[in-house]
Amino acid sequence: MSRPAVLRCEALSRTYGDGPTAVHALRDVSLQVPAGELLVLRGPSGSGKTTLLNLLGGLDRPSSGRVWLGDREVTSASEAELVDMRRHEVGFVFQSFALLPVLSAAENVELPLRIRGLSAADRDARVAELLDAVGLSAHANQRPAELSGGQQQRLGIARALANEPSLLIADEPTGQLDSVNAEAMMSLIAALVHQRGVAAVVSTHDPRMAAYADRVLDLRDGRLAVPAGRHAAS
Repeated sequence: MSRPAVLRCEALSRTYGDGPTAVHALRDVSLQVPAGELLVLRGPSGSGKTTLLNLLGGLDRPSSGRVWLGDREVTSASEAELVDMRRHEVGFVFQSFALLPVLSAAENVELPLRIRGLSAADRDARVAELLDAVGLSAHANQRPAELSGGQQQRLGIARALANEPSLLIADEPTGQLDSVNAEAMMSLIAALVHQRGVAAVVSTHDPRMAAYADRVLDLRDGRLAVPAGRHAAS
């Protein structure tokens, strides 16, 4: 039996500017991702990967097309609704880690839980569980600058999962890591996605990362192309 889609988009396009100088960053993209699936989105720089992820996560609005997260239409949501959705339903992992340098590892993971209003006891339990899941329990009191690049990215994943999102979006999460740490990172993401039933969309330009995907789509010049031997977008 097929699993219901956590994320779905239809005919997404994004154009910047007007007239002959307009840049068509994304063209007529449709896809869906069920719970527990890791979708890897491949493509070179400038292919539209980040644009697509921003639209799927509610960080930008399309020029045309629609996005749904569960039963909620993202593209028709108000700005306040989008903020609420990003806080509670979507976890973001960034290539640049985007950690707060003045906070410890534990405090970085705890921050979304504070914003959500969880009790101190619930926050402590959730932070401990997540740091353990990404292998950073022994580094809870260290600040990001005291961690390696691989450790910082694992911390970013823990923070992204803090509010138990239904959707995980990761934009080039291995871009600043060496090959050994990059493969370890993708292995960790795949394991967490499957264990926790999260729908995940991960962008990469590294062809080796496809080995960890449940499904791979190539994005070229803003359009989706299904790699040979892989399943279609829906």
